[in-house]
Amino acid sequence: MQLGLIGLGKMGGNMRERLRRAGHEVVGFDRNPDVADVKTLPALVKALEAPRVVWVMVPAGDPTRETVAKLAELLEPGDLVIDGGNSRFTDDFENAKLLGAKKIGYVDCGVSGGIWGLENGYGLMCGGDKKWVTRAMPIFDALRPEGPRDEGFVHAGKVGAGHYTKMVHNGIEYGLMAAYAEGFELLEKKDIVTDVPGAFKAWSRGTVVRSWLLDLMVDALEENPHLDDVSDYTNDSGEGRWTVEEAIALSVPMPVISASLFARFASRQQSSPTMQAVAALRGQFGGHQVMTIAEGDKLRTGDVPATAKRAARRESPTKQAARRGAAKKASAGAQASASRANVGAAKKAVASGTATSTQATDTADSARGQKRAAKKTSKS
Repeated sequence: MQLGLIGLGKMGGNMRERLRRAGHEVVGFDRNPDVADVKTLPALVKALEAPRVVWVMVPAGDPTRETVAKLAELLEPGDLVIDGGNSRFTDDFENAKLLGAKKIGYVDCGVSGGIWGLENGYGLMCGGDKKWVTRAMPIFDALRPEGPRDEGFVHAGKVGAGHYTKMVHNGIEYGLMAAYAEGFELLEKKDIVTDVPGAFKAWSRGTVVRSWLLDLMVDALEENPHLDDVSDYTNDSGEGRWTVEEAIALSVPMPVISASLFARFASRQQSSPTMQAVAALRGQFGGHQVMTIAEGDKLRTGDVPATAKRAARRESPTKQAARRGAAKKASAGAQASASRANVGAAKKAVASGTATSTQATDTADSARGQKRAAKKTSKS
């Protein structure tokens, strides 16, 4: 079967290769001319025989919406567009309406598998009319894992159902990762446990918590047993937020996924305003010591003067009030400084047209993941 594929990044490029290995003809377009088969979208459409099938694999949001709008002007009645990115399901309604007015089909397809999909196959979740899904089934069969179709592919329902299902999938992923991570921290803290990587590895066969995510955790701990020099700053790509928003809209209790999303938010804070407020309240009602940011950092590194508490108790109420005032001023200064830095970085990114820090971090994470995958493949 012939397919036009737009977007040849870490996912799209591997998808093109997997499809070609299965004998399909893939014409790929990307803004990077070094990986593209054609130079423009019109050239891609011209290279395909009608009725055409075009798969869009570009970042969610404006890039996808703009690509679909361009295809609406280039394609013909009877052609089909598949959005395989991480678009919000509500975008699918508008895309289908735009293309449907020109009698062009539309299918939304959530894709899971990451950098491992080339060899292992991709989990696929589709939404749209049955006739359009059936049209593209040879492509779906080539991309999904080997074995029974229903163990790697689902026609989940109407337009939007594919991306909605993928959204929930990613929300569950947030919760699973957080649970494994919390278990790691607890094991690391207990002095009688001396082989944390071995504990995770022992869970990977036969236990009820075994999973591919656990296997990946085992791999990570084999490379870095204590996760030394790994930053806890964690991004989110949107699906976790959308999942929680839907839980609120539909009155579905979702404490685990919500907590895992909020934990990611907390990881980005240099200092926690929430816990600053808690510390301030303890000082107000109980007379507990309210430390400056510098004093708190010393505690985190284990630098706790033995006389600190005794000295605090000996201080007069006036000195305690002065210290609280200094702590409040230092906290406010740190928060203002961080805010200015964030705003400045955002303005600089907009003015220069470069990627934001979040995108830069995602790119670096992807590069490291691909490097690990290549290393593992070479070992096997």
